[in-house]
Amino acid sequence: MILSCSNIDKTFVDNHVLKNASFHIEDYEKAAIIGINGAGKSTLLKIITGHLSADAGIVTFAKDKNYGYLAQHQAVDSENTIFDELLTVKQEVLDLEASIRQTEADMKLVSGEKLELLLKKYANLTHRFEDMNGYACKSEITGILKGLGFAEKEFDKKVATLSGGQKTRVALGKLLLQKPDLIMLDEPTNHLDLNSIAWLETYLLNYKGAVIIVSHDRYFLDKIATKIIEIDNGVVSSFHGNYSDYAVQKERLRTEQLNAYLNQQREIKHQEEVIDKLKQFNREKSIRRAESREKMLDKIERLEKPTEVRSDMKLTLTPHRTSGNDVMQVEGLSKRFDQHLLFENVSFEIKRGEHVAVIGDNGTGKTTLLKIINELLPMDSGIIKLGTNVEIGYYDQEHHVLHMDKTLFEEISDDYPDLTNTEIRNTLAAFLFTGEDVFKKISALSGGERGRVSLAKLMLSEANFLILDEPTNHLDITSKEILETALNAYEGTVLYVSHDRYFINKTATRILELTHQQFVNYIGNYDYYLEKKELLTPVSDTPAANGKAEAPSTQKLDWKQQKETQALLRKKENDLKKCEEKIETLETKNAALDDEMAKPEIATNSAKLQEIAKEKAAVEAELETLYTKWEELSES
Repeated sequence: MILSCSNIDKTFVDNHVLKNASFHIEDYEKAAIIGINGAGKSTLLKIITGHLSADAGIVTFAKDKNYGYLAQHQAVDSENTIFDELLTVKQEVLDLEASIRQTEADMKLVSGEKLELLLKKYANLTHRFEDMNGYACKSEITGILKGLGFAEKEFDKKVATLSGGQKTRVALGKLLLQKPDLIMLDEPTNHLDLNSIAWLETYLLNYKGAVIIVSHDRYFLDKIATKIIEIDNGVVSSFHGNYSDYAVQKERLRTEQLNAYLNQQREIKHQEEVIDKLKQFNREKSIRRAESREKMLDKIERLEKPTEVRSDMKLTLTPHRTSGNDVMQVEGLSKRFDQHLLFENVSFEIKRGEHVAVIGDNGTGKTTLLKIINELLPMDSGIIKLGTNVEIGYYDQEHHVLHMDKTLFEEISDDYPDLTNTEIRNTLAAFLFTGEDVFKKISALSGGERGRVSLAKLMLSEANFLILDEPTNHLDITSKEILETALNAYEGTVLYVSHDRYFINKTATRILELTHQQFVNYIGNYDYYLEKKELLTPVSDTPAANGKAEAPSTQKLDWKQQKETQALLRKKENDLKKCEEKIETLETKNAALDDEMAKPEIATNSAKLQEIAKEKAAVEAELETLYTKWEELSES
């Protein structure tokens, strides 16, 4: 075991982020921490690394083990070039190489015993140099930089001149070069293109140490993770397997918890009904039984109803009207910025109902294409034709469609003046903005919150052609799944740019890859694209004959069992009803006998009184038997 976390607790003001969190990481294990935005994933990493203190709990690292940590945002300020910055990690190797060169120079100047000593020193130095893979040091740096998306011509760029995303990639490269026993990465794929993400997957899969990743990239987690650590409402749970395994286990667990809760609620209701009925019998034994049941009911540990999976966020995309079959036709489209050519003379068309994903490396012009279609940028040449009745709804990753100086309420009301105040509030509530939240300025919102506002406007647009630029950026996994469900149910046409391979796999019916200034067309989802690109070995078909053969017999068996269960249930209900009817009849008769015995003429007639008393005793004895039988039937 390389890391142990025991009973970690953390509260920010009134937000109990982590509640007695406990888990451990084994040597060589690849673990992923998941949870909705704000769940406490980054907080947990910061506590593990000592960047933040816990309110309670213990973090323990194995002796002689070290770790490396990559936060989401890196302030790498250096006057070094990109290559030289990574070379600083290998300072020990550089120093060793300098010593070797110096020893070589010294050996030329001495002889005899001094030369013998220098030869021994030289042998030791070169041996250490080889152990540290010194000869491959610079090629290793080159491989990592290229893997992370840096072209060789960029190696001489100053780190200080890089963007925030590029600096994060430099920091990631340095961390990978250090080769710590445990790597901790917070959203490592945010600034990587598809090829770089695939490279990082392979690197981490073959990594000889342990890895902890915080990520919303489900495709990445499926490839890397062997354990999922979930933070849900402050509670930390561990699941073996990758993300897909976790999703199955989580749904099964949630179903079991919901069934247990519903069963307990049914049992509680049933016991309360039995108690009420026993009290209605108003007999000493039945009242004692009722009291006994009440005590048992009070001792039951009530289960909490499991929360629905983001049931309060609702996204329904419905076109106002149907477009023509030909939604968009692009002919001879070209675009360059100064001397940088993005694409040239490209042509393609989109038909109604297609879900087309545009993919490609960073900087190839994917977002530019969407902006040209939406007339936010001019084209250099070409024609874009929209079909009959096509109405575009645009989701911009930079949220330029939002007005930073407006409140959420104004953002909706100004664009949709026909909506009532209640309708605007209900729309915003569907995207988790309630109460005073609606009066926040757009400029004060986080990236994820702005994304939700843009989705709200998209929903209201009732467009039949959605154009989306990185729609899953800043969304947590649950929100992504809600968007996926909405898009798959959408009857219109979709064109989108995304780096989220899981999202593409779930929603795309066609892929356009922008490569070498041209579009390559693939009819299928992301797995199909990979297969055709020969990046993955095709999965062999699994014979389904057994499953098909067993299905009918299983179905028949289930049907037969269901019929038998229903028959038993009907019999029990009939027996219970008959028992209650007989009890009611005998209680009525018993009451009539009491009235009879109370009459003056009977009270003075000892023979008649004795006869009625004997009959009453028989009725009460039968009632006692029936009460017991009723209770047994109620429990069965």
